[in-house]
Amino acid sequence: MPLVCGRPSSCSKLRKLLVFWILGLLVVFVVSDNSPSALSVVEDSGSDGGDEAHVNDEFDTEDLEVFQPTNQWQTLKPGQAVPAGSHVRLNLQTGQREAKLSEEQQAKYLRNGQRVVNTKAPSFTAQELKEALKMLKEGVDDSTSPQRQKEEEALKAKFRPLDELKRDLAELEMLVETDVQIMRRFITQFNSSNATVEQRVKALLELEYLVHQVDNAQNLVSMGGMKLVLNALNGSDLSLQENAAFVLGSAVSSNPAVQVEAVEGGALQKLLTLLATPRPISVKKKALFAVASLLRHFPHAQNHFLKLGGMQVLVDLFQMPGGESLRIRIITLIYDMIIEKELMLQSGMDQIPDSSYQERLQQYAQVSLLPVLAEQGWCRFVPELLNSSEHDWREKALRTLLAMMPHCQADFRQNYALSHVLSDLQRQYRELALTEKDLGEEEGYFGEILILLDTVVLNVQ
Repeated sequence: MPLVCGRPSSCSKLRKLLVFWILGLLVVFVVSDNSPSALSVVEDSGSDGGDEAHVNDEFDTEDLEVFQPTNQWQTLKPGQAVPAGSHVRLNLQTGQREAKLSEEQQAKYLRNGQRVVNTKAPSFTAQELKEALKMLKEGVDDSTSPQRQKEEEALKAKFRPLDELKRDLAELEMLVETDVQIMRRFITQFNSSNATVEQRVKALLELEYLVHQVDNAQNLVSMGGMKLVLNALNGSDLSLQENAAFVLGSAVSSNPAVQVEAVEGGALQKLLTLLATPRPISVKKKALFAVASLLRHFPHAQNHFLKLGGMQVLVDLFQMPGGESLRIRIITLIYDMIIEKELMLQSGMDQIPDSSYQERLQQYAQVSLLPVLAEQGWCRFVPELLNSSEHDWREKALRTLLAMMPHCQADFRQNYALSHVLSDLQRQYRELALTEKDLGEEEGYFGEILILLDTVVLNVQ
């Protein structure tokens, strides 16, 4: 029967009502096919699913926080979360949100319309899940559980109580010795009348290790240790002389206050005696080390050394049979003394002289080292080191030759053996320098030696 209406507006309203009425019938039809359910496992003895089982969806209406979707539309209750990938819609008739499994989820979780679960996976009942969720929300402390108490007791057994640790640390602090206490103990050990030579040597070695620090070296002086060391230099035992010189050299190194005490205590005279009299090479090495440490940056000691005939002692030591290992040490000491004075003069040109600088300059002016070197034949002795096969010895000899050039140039020019050696060394180091360049080292070690050689040859020719 056709729909008849008097006005167009009335016809439009009737059409809208008809559309809503048809939609309502469709929604009722769909909803009537759905039924709420909860999750329960159904045994299937005829299936060969292995670790899978079919379940019926009949869930507890109290489980509002867990939504179990099926292949049919179900109403979502307030607060329920929907698994990712599920279909969700709004029922226009009831105004409720509804959800069901998507096609991909159905293919994954359903077999012949029934849900499939893994029976070997860890499983929990709904009550267990709710209890666990409640504990998470309320922050329940499980420290009182027997298992938790066992774990805590096992952990405590691995560590010591804090009070016990504090007590042990307090006892350790009582046993800790300062450097001053250790030095005093070894000085007492050395002075003991019952101490053996080995015990005294050990005491000296321990002191040598400590006096590298400036404060400890000064404390050695204040405790009377410097007198002990100087007296040991005069002793009859060679091992005590050697190690006493070792302690003295370490104590005065870069320590002006201790240098002054040593010089005033007669250290230079005692050390020169060891160098001038028959002694093993090991004793002379330690004595020469102590002399070099005592003279470095101390012009007063250098002047005193020259007055005591120290350079003549070094001449005899340089020519001593079997003393080849001492030669490079002697040449290094001479070079350091020459260059030290030159650097002092050059530094004064770059700064405004003050009273301390003027005082040191006057002290260095009293040290006439170069004339003494020329008089005692060092212009002839130093070139002998160029015959060595050691590159380090040759380098130091060349540097010393240049430093002595103002007072030794005439002697060098008359030394035909020196000219021949310099020519041979030039050829040798040119080849070595070229090899360095081929290896990518433009300014290598041999190249530096070649520069020194060329400079010496230029001054000698």
